[in-house]
Amino acid sequence: MLKHTSPRTEIIVADGGSSDATCSIVKELGVKLMNCKQKGRASQMNEAASVASGDILYFLQADTYPPESFEQSIFNAIAADYNSGCFRLAFDLDHWFLKANAWFTRFNVDAIRFGDQSLFVQKGIFLRAGRFNEQLVLLEDQEVVTRLKKKGRFIVLDEVVITSARKYQEVGVYKLQAGYFLLYTLYRAGVEQDKLINIYKWLLHK
Repeated sequence: MLKHTSPRTEIIVADGGSSDATCSIVKELGVKLMNCKQKGRASQMNEAASVASGDILYFLQADTYPPESFEQSIFNAIAADYNSGCFRLAFDLDHWFLKANAWFTRFNVDAIRFGDQSLFVQKGIFLRAGRFNEQLVLLEDQEVVTRLKKKGRFIVLDEVVITSARKYQEVGVYKLQAGYFLLYTLYRAGVEQDKLINIYKWLLHK
């Protein structure tokens, strides 16, 4: 859960039918909870965005923590005439390969954009870009960046978000990264989502 947020920040947790204590914890904290009609990151984020009252949207995955100054950093970027952007990435695991991997996230290149980096965007730009593509189960958070850049200026902010390396620890750092590279290559080659999903499931359970 986000800490150090100001009263002007509206927090919406988009739940896709979790079976753990997520919903009860959210209710205890007094944060707005959405029991989304459809499970899937793209549809859940779109549904939350549709009820958000603010003019700036900030999408953050459940296992990622933003920098304490994230609100002001986003406001400063918008004031500097950027319409969308993200933060650089760091992992919560001290591993040289992951550090090297995260180092490249400072560059404003679509091929190295990760959903874990979070995403902020002016609501009007998000709607004009067509929102997240709900037909995509994988790489939907990367795909939308390409469309957002066509509607306005995009920036990678210097601060870092800290994301969980749990999957890397479970699967293996090199094996999982190789799998991600394969998935992205196949995605760019036009391979259908169903096949990508099967490869992803195989990768996680090997």
